[in-house]
Amino acid sequence: MYGDSEVMRRRAAQLRDQAVDITALADQLVGRAEAAQWHGRAAESMRMRIRDRAHALRETAARHQHAAEVLERHAAEVDLRKDVIAEMEQRAARLVEEARARVATAVAPDPVDEQLVAFDPPPAGHKDWLTVELPGLSANWTGRP
Repeated sequence: MYGDSEVMRRRAAQLRDQAVDITALADQLVGRAEAAQWHGRAAESMRMRIRDRAHALRETAARHQHAAEVLERHAAEVDLRKDVIAEMEQRAARLVEEARARVATAVAPDPVDEQLVAFDPPPAGHKDWLTVELPGLSANWTGRP
């Protein structure tokens, strides 16, 4: 198969957890710098630098969160495609089976039935099912390639 959506979702959860951890570390870093019993220009310079680093850490955490959201959307798209592929496989099998029954009893087989009987399906679960053209079979697929 083309992707294990459960693995993707677990990775998205890990990314979210990392975002929370990174944000907490940034907060902790700023808190410790602010709590330091050190005063003067050098101390203020250090605190400003720590705040800048904490800001960069929070941006990194936001990127982790965004990556998790994108990965979740991708997992949903993978599941959708898998569902469409499975539906197409079942519908094609039913159409071919019905056509075989008609051809077996027909004096003059219908050309559409002959086309259905001659159908050479893609492998099970293959993405080519999304573009199969067969009489009576339409994926109604509107997703992006």
